[in-house]
Amino acid sequence: MAKHTREKHYMCGICEHRTAYNHALSLHMRIHTGEKPYKCDHCGFSSAQKGHLREHIMTKHSGEKPYKCGECDFKTADRSHLSKHIKNHKGEKPYKCDQCAYSTVYKSRLDEHMAKHTGEKPYKCGECGYRTAYRRSLSLHLRIHTGEKPYKCDLCTYSTARKGHLEQHIKAKHTGEKPFMCGECGYRTVYRSYLSLHLRIHTGEKPYKCDQCAYSTARKGHLERHIMAKHTGEKPYKCDQCAYSTATKGHLEQHILGKHTGEKPFMCGECGYRTAYRSNLSLHLRIHTGEKPYKCDLCTYSTARKGTLEQHIMAKHTGEKPYK
Repeated sequence: MAKHTREKHYMCGICEHRTAYNHALSLHMRIHTGEKPYKCDHCGFSSAQKGHLREHIMTKHSGEKPYKCGECDFKTADRSHLSKHIKNHKGEKPYKCDQCAYSTVYKSRLDEHMAKHTGEKPYKCGECGYRTAYRRSLSLHLRIHTGEKPYKCDLCTYSTARKGHLEQHIKAKHTGEKPFMCGECGYRTVYRSYLSLHLRIHTGEKPYKCDQCAYSTARKGHLERHIMAKHTGEKPYKCDQCAYSTATKGHLEQHILGKHTGEKPFMCGECGYRTAYRSNLSLHLRIHTGEKPYKCDLCTYSTARKGTLEQHIMAKHTGEKPYK
């Protein structure tokens, strides 16, 4: 009966995921248990599903990709991936949302899309209660608890839970590629998220606002530090070598480097300048790049440092003399 009506009689007791098939529920439960009985003989990879192990071996070890697209050069180790790929050429999107114009090649994506309308978050972490509308988001989240980092760099010992993070690591540490560029000042970065944050220097956007005063900022972390520094007085990060404490982990790490170890891990590739502080290196690099992102609204003056701009405005425009 389940095959014809697709009634979903089988329900997960942890996240309420439902399916029409008992074996599908058994596979689903491995998301929560972390069970991965299918292990690769060639490396440390293991998987919850036999098909995933077969794909891994063909992709990573044999290099075999027997399924080829007749329209383009696409090849894959998985027959179902080829079927879905061909639909892209045909423009075929058989799975359509009945509440908006969205359509897709993949049923799973339609199921996830429907969560935008229902607000439903059926996938739940059994460890911490985190919920999400997306199965893949839960799978990624679970790696926080399991410590699994399946994406490994071939050039160093770095490994990570996310494919995108590995790609960013390779660009940042090995190839030097910086594909994301600011159209205003030429600033380049490896990371799209860094460019988005950088652009707020030019737009003046400060979406994170303090609910206890008029302070606002472009970065969430800056707001959290502001609240601890100005309102709660909380300084949870304490130095174990002196009485220093701070509101941020990064400031504690910089303090230890600067005051106790003498280590200066951040080095300029142009002139050899070294510093204990990443922020100091970022400022220093502007000497070489000529970048001056802080611009005066009242004249053509620009500068590499926010504090220098503030001093300029007081000296040249407001006449304010705070230091007497």
